[in-house]
Amino acid sequence: MYPLAFYGFNRVGSKRLSVCALLATTSFLSCSAAADGIAGQLGTGQSDFGGVGIMQTPSARMNPLGEMSVSFSRTAPYRRYNVFFQPTEWFEGGFRYVEVENRQSALFDRNLDKGFDAKLRLLDETRYWPQLAVGARDIGGTTLFGAEYLVASKRWYDLDFTAGFGWGYLGNASDIDSPLGWLADRFDDRSESSGAGGGELNTGQFFAGPAAFFGGIEYQTPWNPLILQLEYEGNNYSDEPQGNNQAQDSRFNAGARLAISDNAELHAGWQRGNTAMAGITFNLNLAGLSQVKNDPRPLPLGAEPQADWATVSQVLNDNAGMQVERISRRGDSITVTAQPEQFRSLAQSEGRANRILHAQADNSIDSFRFDWQERGLPLRESVHNREQFAQAATSADLEYAYRYGIYAQASLGNSAGETLYEAPAQRFSWQLGPQIDQNFGGPDGYLYRLKAVLSGEYQTDPNGWFSGSLAWTLLDNLDNYEYIADSNLPRVRTFIGDYLTESSLGIEHLQYTRTAKLSDNVYAMGYGGLLEMMYAGVGSEVLYRPFDAPWAFGADVNWVRQREFEQRFELRDYSTWTGHFNAYLETGIEDVLAKVSVGRYLAGDFGATLDFSREFDSGVRIGAWGTWTDAGDDFGEGNFDKGLYLAMPLDAFFTFSSRERATIRWQPLTRDGGARLNRQYELYDLTQERDMGNYWKDYDRMWR
Repeated sequence: MYPLAFYGFNRVGSKRLSVCALLATTSFLSCSAAADGIAGQLGTGQSDFGGVGIMQTPSARMNPLGEMSVSFSRTAPYRRYNVFFQPTEWFEGGFRYVEVENRQSALFDRNLDKGFDAKLRLLDETRYWPQLAVGARDIGGTTLFGAEYLVASKRWYDLDFTAGFGWGYLGNASDIDSPLGWLADRFDDRSESSGAGGGELNTGQFFAGPAAFFGGIEYQTPWNPLILQLEYEGNNYSDEPQGNNQAQDSRFNAGARLAISDNAELHAGWQRGNTAMAGITFNLNLAGLSQVKNDPRPLPLGAEPQADWATVSQVLNDNAGMQVERISRRGDSITVTAQPEQFRSLAQSEGRANRILHAQADNSIDSFRFDWQERGLPLRESVHNREQFAQAATSADLEYAYRYGIYAQASLGNSAGETLYEAPAQRFSWQLGPQIDQNFGGPDGYLYRLKAVLSGEYQTDPNGWFSGSLAWTLLDNLDNYEYIADSNLPRVRTFIGDYLTESSLGIEHLQYTRTAKLSDNVYAMGYGGLLEMMYAGVGSEVLYRPFDAPWAFGADVNWVRQREFEQRFELRDYSTWTGHFNAYLETGIEDVLAKVSVGRYLAGDFGATLDFSREFDSGVRIGAWGTWTDAGDDFGEGNFDKGLYLAMPLDAFFTFSSRERATIRWQPLTRDGGARLNRQYELYDLTQERDMGNYWKDYDRMWR
């Protein structure tokens, strides 16, 4: 179960923002943050299976960078629920659930099969050459609808042509023998076995066995919202999963797509020559999310000075979005030591702060310095020339000298000089508001828990703080949760149903955390208490992160003991050591961050987790992870675990700026294998401003 959204108050007690718990779904229907949509455009429609295609077949087309498409379609006896992403211009990926209406599940009310898809663009379309792509459906697991394909698409005026051939489910018509049989014997016949455990890759099926041709045409009608479709599919429905063969009167399918808004479209058709299809798609471009802001305007350059430096500190908080720890003067320079609180771009905070300091400082001050910290950890220092800033603020012709006069360096955390203002060391803050925990992707369907959460924090000094949260369940459907992943591993996560239903009021976490900078590039953190819903204990983390380097590595170690289901202070008998060595790399490829963690998991199994994620300019981060351990079949279903996540910046949806995010996660099952401790804070996240990568990209925000 994972948090989706919340609202409350920030550390200094000022009102922050209210977030609708259903934001992630309603934004598809109506959201001024969304960019111009793709509904009703040639080559952008979602197939019945999800992913860009016609109806039953894929095309070589890719959606715009950052596009997310959520779709539903029904062609009896199948209902398909699809979520697909375009994380790069050349790769499409997503997952689906297929509900088989006329077959019963041995364990659940509905017969659901999950599947992953991937499509890779091989060639761009040119004047003479089509776009070419290769892909696979229903990768791993049961592979009931597993298929691979090679497909080409070519645009001609208002027509978009697609042709290809597929294996597996897309090639059941068997028009030709294995086209790859000459490469190796394994391609001659397609393996009938699959990852019956639900978590295995059956590479013996890939591009093996006979193949069939498929293709189609889309026509953009003179009425722009309407697109007509004609398709020839490669499946003859004589070898359907679960012995569920269907009559087919024709391999030709006809259909249409109708845009009902910029981001939503209906689709309908007649398939197999005897069966109706209907569906709907919602699109949202994650890379283009933005919202016009109603933040306080930056102070004018010639504003009146404040009464004292304590008042300046408050104005810096209110207008520049920085929590000031100290303001000091040394020679001809003023240094503000602060923690970013409101704006995602430090350039925007610094530009606003420059105006405030320019109005306050006497004529002997030549430069402004910003010593950025997070939880007492010095991260970096930015230096601005006062005169050049003032000139650039009044004339765009003088901006060049100012821009290239800004420089940044690693913060030493020891801003010396005369103290003009210092914030009190001890601070208390709290927040109260609704929060929704949700989990979808398991065989028991969508689980949710709406709760009221009271959170508080007491800062003992810049490097240490107590934090805690108390949750009261208001509404849930957790009675639907069923534990099915029997294994020989200790039940370290599969008691989730007991934790969520045993008590309506519980302490979600209560701990003390302390940070330290051990050397110029080494950071450390220690913590202890009720660390999460299920575990109490103590732990520590160390991180080596050079300034503005694309890589970092560290380690964490934790001793934990399982908490009682009531989520008070009582503990259960199970205890263990868990920890990992962690490596991070900004790959430089499509802004992808790679993270590898190797170590011991909560159930005592050893293994590794590989995580890839990408952050768009909008601040949205999309990622996927997989975990492999020595638990083997004891995982309970398959031999590895996997999941997807989407971190949405609230800044993209509201008219005032925020550094907060709402995270949505998808994980097929709650398992005991590969389970990690859900730590409240991680050093890599706390030291993000150590990276200068986005500073120059966001430079234009200096003037907002």
